[in-house]
Amino acid sequence: MNIKAKLNLGIGVLFSLILILGIVSTAYINALKADTENILTANYNSMEYCRNMLINLEDKTDSLHKPFIDNLYKQQHNITEKGEKEITDQLSNSFAEWLSNQQDSAMLPFIRSSIFTLIDMNMQALQLKSEMAKHTAETATFWIALCGCICFLIAFTLLINLPATIANPIKELTESIKQIAAGNYSSRVHFETHDEFGDLALSFNTMAQKLEEYNHSNLAILMMEKKRIETLINNMHDPVVGLDENKKMIFANEEAAKIIGLRQQQIIGKSAVELSVSNDLIRSLIQDLMPVAGNRENTLPQKPTISIYADGKESYFEKETHTISIIPTGESMLKSMGTVIILRNVTSYKELDFAKTKFIATVSHEFKTPIASIKMSLQLLENDQIGHLNEEQKHLVNSITDDTNRLLKITGELLHMTQAETGNIQLSVEPAIATNIVQYAIDANKMQAEQKKISIQLNAKHNLPKVLADTDKTTWVLTNLISNAIRYSYENAVINIDISVVNKWVHFAVKDTGNGIPPQYLEKLFDRYFQVPGSKKGGTGLGLAICKEFIEAQGGQILVESDYGAGSTFTVILQMAAE
Repeated sequence: MNIKAKLNLGIGVLFSLILILGIVSTAYINALKADTENILTANYNSMEYCRNMLINLEDKTDSLHKPFIDNLYKQQHNITEKGEKEITDQLSNSFAEWLSNQQDSAMLPFIRSSIFTLIDMNMQALQLKSEMAKHTAETATFWIALCGCICFLIAFTLLINLPATIANPIKELTESIKQIAAGNYSSRVHFETHDEFGDLALSFNTMAQKLEEYNHSNLAILMMEKKRIETLINNMHDPVVGLDENKKMIFANEEAAKIIGLRQQQIIGKSAVELSVSNDLIRSLIQDLMPVAGNRENTLPQKPTISIYADGKESYFEKETHTISIIPTGESMLKSMGTVIILRNVTSYKELDFAKTKFIATVSHEFKTPIASIKMSLQLLENDQIGHLNEEQKHLVNSITDDTNRLLKITGELLHMTQAETGNIQLSVEPAIATNIVQYAIDANKMQAEQKKISIQLNAKHNLPKVLADTDKTTWVLTNLISNAIRYSYENAVINIDISVVNKWVHFAVKDTGNGIPPQYLEKLFDRYFQVPGSKKGGTGLGLAICKEFIEAQGGQILVESDYGAGSTFTVILQMAAE
C-alpha cells in the first residue's frame, strides 16, 4: 500500500468515526429533547390547568365561571394520558350540572375530586416520563462515551504509527543525504516497503552509485578545482569579471556584482553586450573589447581610472584587462579563450593625489607673485637710468633672469597640470584654421631655432579643412612639441611639420632629426615627471603629460614614433570640423 492510500485510509477512518459519533450524539440529544418537550407540553400544562380550576372554584363570586371554563376548555384539548379523557368529561358534566343549579353544593366535591384525579394522573405520568428521560440520557451517555473511546483509541494508534511510518524513512533518507554531502558516496538507503519510499530509496541508491563513480573520475577533480578557483575569486577584495571568447559573462565575484548593481545570478551566463545596453558600468568595461571599424589610429585612449559610486561614496578603480590565450593540444596557433577584467580600487591613492594636486596648485600660485617681483626687480637693474652694471654684475643678472624664467615656466606647467588633474581645464573648442595654429607655434619658437640654426619647414596642402580645437591650448601643445624638437636636434638640422587629413581626423606631425627615444621608454613618455635617462635636463617632465591631457580633453589623441638614433615624430590628432 502506498503512502497516499495509507493517509487516505487513516483519515477516512477518523472521519467515519467522527461522523458516527456526531450522528449518535445528535439522535440521543433529539430523543432527550422530545421527552422533555412531552413532559412540558402534556403533563405539566394539565397540572397547571387543574391548579387554576381549583383556585377559581374557591372563588364564590360569579366571576369564576369564565376562567374555570377557559382552563377546562384547555384541559379538554390537552388529553395525553390513558383514562384522562373520561375523567375530563366527568369533570365537564359535573361542572355543567352545578352551573344549572348553583344552590346545590353537593356537586362541588365531585368537581374537586375529578380535578385531583387529573392532577394525580399527570403527576404519575410525569414521574414515569422523567424515568424514561433519565434512561435515555444514560443510554446516550454510554453510546457517546463508547464511540468517543473508540475514536480516541484509533486516533491514538494513528498518531503513534502514521507519523512514524512517514518520518522514519525521511529521517533515514536525511542521514544518507548528509553522508553523501560529506563525501561518503558508499552510503545507501534500505527500505523494505513497496510504497513511494521504496521507489525513492531505489532512485537515491542509483544516484549515490553514479556519484560514487563520478567521484572516482577526473571530472570530479576538475570540478573541485573549478570550485576552488571560484572561491578564491569570490574572496578577492577587487572586483573581477570573466568573459568567454563570445563576450558571455562566465564569472563575476561578489565585489563586482556589488558595484555593477546586479546579483550574480543576473550576470553569469548572460551576454555582456546585452547587459551593457542597460548598464553603464558594463558598457565601460567592455568598450575596449568591441571591434571598431576603420583605422586603429582613430581609436581614442581610455581614461586610466573609472569613477564608480560604491560604498556610499565616489570611488576610483583602475581597469586591468587580461586576454587569456592558449595553444590547444595538437595545434600551434594561440587561441583566445576569453578575457579577465580586474578593477583595482585606487580611491585612497586618488584622494592622496587630489590632495597633492591641490597642494601643488596652491604652492605654484603663491610662487608666481614673488617670481613676478623678482622679474620686475631684474628689469629695473637692467635699466641704465638706475645705474650702470659692470660685466660681472650683468652676468649675474642674466643668470638670475634665466633662473627666474625657468621657475616661471615650471610654475606655469605645474598650474596647467593641476588644471588637467582636477578637470578644470577651460576649453573653447571651435573650428579653427590648422595652418594658423601651427604658424603661431613656429613663431613662438623662432628665436630658439635661430640660436641653433635650425630650419622649421611646414608641409601642408592649401585646401585643408578646419579643425575642431581650442586654439590656445593646441598652440601651447604644438609650441611645446616644437621646443622639444629644437632642444633635442643638432645644429643646422631641419624640423618638419606635416598637416594631413585621415578619415575626418586632422594629423599634426612634428618630426625632428635628433637622437630619438629608446623603445623601452616610449610607453612611459607621457607619464608625469618622467624624463628619458641620459637626455638633456632642464625640464620638469610635465610638458608631454600636459600635452596629452590638453589634447584628450578636446577629444583627440597624441602619438609618438621614434627611430632610435634617427629622430622622433610626435603626432597630434584632432577631429575635423563639419563643413
